[in-house]
Amino acid sequence: MTKKILFGLLGLIIFISGCATTGRGRMTQPIQSQTQITEFQTRTYDTTDTRMVMKAVLNTFQDYGYIIKNVNGELGIITATKSVTPFSAESKYKQFLATFLSDLVGTWEWIIEANANISEFGPQTRVRVIFYVKVLDKRGSVFHSYQVQDVKYYQEFFSKVDKNIFIESDKNK
Repeated sequence: MTKKILFGLLGLIIFISGCATTGRGRMTQPIQSQTQITEFQTRTYDTTDTRMVMKAVLNTFQDYGYIIKNVNGELGIITATKSVTPFSAESKYKQFLATFLSDLVGTWEWIIEANANISEFGPQTRVRVIFYVKVLDKRGSVFHSYQVQDVKYYQEFFSKVDKNIFIESDKNK
């Protein structure tokens, strides 16, 4: 039994290191400085209607399947979470390995946590969003966590926010 568990843990370590760049390397592309990270996590909109921007950010989270955990309109804070599967349908090897390892060491859960801060910035509204990935073991304990540092991931999110702001501002006319 001990050899089976050791083999499973070794396989899990190899598996996780091999899965560090899921899909197109979406979530682990390292960036050089905190200034660069803050820059792509932040978007400024030419409106003072922070309520409308907050609604657009909420809609974007929901469009991507996030569950809204907390909203504080006064402070402009939104927290949301989403369970994800790090294995693509095209990767039969990763699916097999995930099934094999879950039989040995139990099921693992991957969660993306998002925090958004929406605030007035002079005649504009500023949005900063930070995404974190947490890997939970079969007992629900955090096995590994990291901040998403992929520029494309944030660009896709803000692109959807842009569209939702357009829709929201069109509703208010």
